[in-house]
Amino acid sequence: MATAQFSASARTLSGKGTARKLRAAGQIPAIIYGHKREAASLTLDAHKLGRLLEKISYTTTVIELDVDGKTSRTLIREIQRHPVKRDILHVDFQELVAGEKITVRIPLKFVGTPDGVRLGGGILDETVRELHISVDPADIPNRFDVDVTSLQVGKSLHVRDVKVPAGVTVLDDPGGTICVCMIPKEVVEPVAGEAAAAPAEPELIRKPKADEEGAAVEGAEEKK
Repeated sequence: MATAQFSASARTLSGKGTARKLRAAGQIPAIIYGHKREAASLTLDAHKLGRLLEKISYTTTVIELDVDGKTSRTLIREIQRHPVKRDILHVDFQELVAGEKITVRIPLKFVGTPDGVRLGGGILDETVRELHISVDPADIPNRFDVDVTSLQVGKSLHVRDVKVPAGVTVLDDPGGTICVCMIPKEVVEPVAGEAAAAPAEPELIRKPKADEEGAAVEGAEEKK
């Protein structure tokens, strides 16, 4: 389980106007909530938060959040960003309670080179990148390693094949595919110097116009 420390300040004012003023001053509005506490509004330093997020995977890192001298173990549940600028607009923290399980998404790391890739010319298609689990906050894993070394061409691994530690409950479908070793689709390249045959133009068949019909008749009569 990864942990990090961060500081925040409590705030009493709320609303869109307050949020805009905070962002203009280099701060970010946030909220902390939990099973046995009322939701409370917070203020975060935008620069410090940006530096923290560069160093951690926030979805699996327990944040020891200091709010005006009182520390709570939390998990960042949501980060709202501007749709274009991608600036952080708001952050949600959930306070963690020992013994009370939470649901989180844990990334998968595929380890090794499949035999089907090394010997059979295949490629590894990673169809799932994370698992949804239920776990005690104290036992949150950083990732799940998946050994794909023995995977042959045409074979796949499933959710049930992922080894998870005791106390972790996987919530995804056990039969769901997480990766498959497959043969890449063949791309047919044109032969150098070989020009594509131009399609033959069809003979134009059309009904002659009235004046053309008259000229044709006169010509036929002169030949008689």
